[in-house]
Amino acid sequence: MSGALDGVKVLDLSRVFSGPWAAQMLADFGAHVIKVERPGRGDDVRHQGYKMPDPDGKPSSETSSFVAMNRGKQSLTIDISRPQGQDLIRRLAQKADILIENFKAGDLRRYGLDYAALSELNPRLIYCSITGFGQDGPYSHMPGYDPIFQSMSGLMSVTGVPDGEPGAGPVKAGYSVSDLTAGFYAVCAMLAALHHRDQHSGRGQHIDLALLDAQIAAMSHIGMNYLATGQLPKRTGSSSQITAPFRAFACADGHLMVAVGNDTQFQSFCSVIGLPDLAHDPRFVTNPKRAAAQAELSTLIEPAMLTRKVGDWIIALEQAKVPCGPIYTMNQVFEDPQVKHRQVLGQMPHPSLGTMPFIRNPIHFSSTPVTPQLPPPLLGQHTVEVLADELGLTAQEIAQLQQDGIV
Repeated sequence: MSGALDGVKVLDLSRVFSGPWAAQMLADFGAHVIKVERPGRGDDVRHQGYKMPDPDGKPSSETSSFVAMNRGKQSLTIDISRPQGQDLIRRLAQKADILIENFKAGDLRRYGLDYAALSELNPRLIYCSITGFGQDGPYSHMPGYDPIFQSMSGLMSVTGVPDGEPGAGPVKAGYSVSDLTAGFYAVCAMLAALHHRDQHSGRGQHIDLALLDAQIAAMSHIGMNYLATGQLPKRTGSSSQITAPFRAFACADGHLMVAVGNDTQFQSFCSVIGLPDLAHDPRFVTNPKRAAAQAELSTLIEPAMLTRKVGDWIIALEQAKVPCGPIYTMNQVFEDPQVKHRQVLGQMPHPSLGTMPFIRNPIHFSSTPVTPQLPPPLLGQHTVEVLADELGLTAQEIAQLQQDGIV
């Protein structure tokens, strides 16, 4: 069966995480994605992360970072700093529905590959620019990486051990959250622009997306909590700012995340842990009161949680309909029965790795299944194929471009 975006052609000029992540999502949905890379070196993430094992278990030239962001694409190498390379991009853009780039603001303008130039050639083109700080403003010229946007968005100010406790201080999230968040916003924007073009205007448009803007927006209720009260949110470790008990507790053999979301669940929780009187204590009878007094409440709960193992608590709390979950390491994640049932971990053939694992797209369509058509490409693997099929170049013309170092 064809994918939901079957027939949509995407030209991916992006590198590293945010743009490639968005382009991979479009490929998962069935779009034809052509990834343009630098001859000889390729995307920077081909040189970052851990070496993937080859069929003999030895380190290969492919990296974990690259294969995580680039399945479903064809790889075409073009030197866009040279006029002949720029001409190839223009010709490809004329046939594309969407172009994704994450160069610094203004970089592609000097090559004549900015939105203004390409939209004249293809008025239907949707051109998505992902940058650290956006296309305008006092920081628009500055590059940036994920930790910068985690820090400037306020995320790190609410992530980490509370003041006054051992190890207190701001901590970044354990993965490139702002890159992937921006990628998700980019997908939403591109699909909205595609709908508007096809259903209303007949024309594409420029999407200006900044990682800083996206990460601030993703702070959502934390930002609104501040705007509503004027009070700065605090670091609370694994606890919630507004709900309690909503945190990780040490048990006899590990840690358990407990997420009590309302007063009824709190009453059930107290009964299960053998402290039923806590549910009627005036200090804790409502959620706002528990949130205000959660340090005191936690002190009373912690000794009880240490009396049983994680697995035993999960059984007891699930029976009482109290949300909870174990804190897994990555090896435990993929062994969980629910994760196995949902087939989150998949396998696909790869030209140099044999069979490689991958983490599936989590979306399940009823009519247009998400089935990756291509593995992450080798550098320049599809150069000849794309130039011949998309632009109609002859073998002799392609050979000349290769000899000249253009592709």
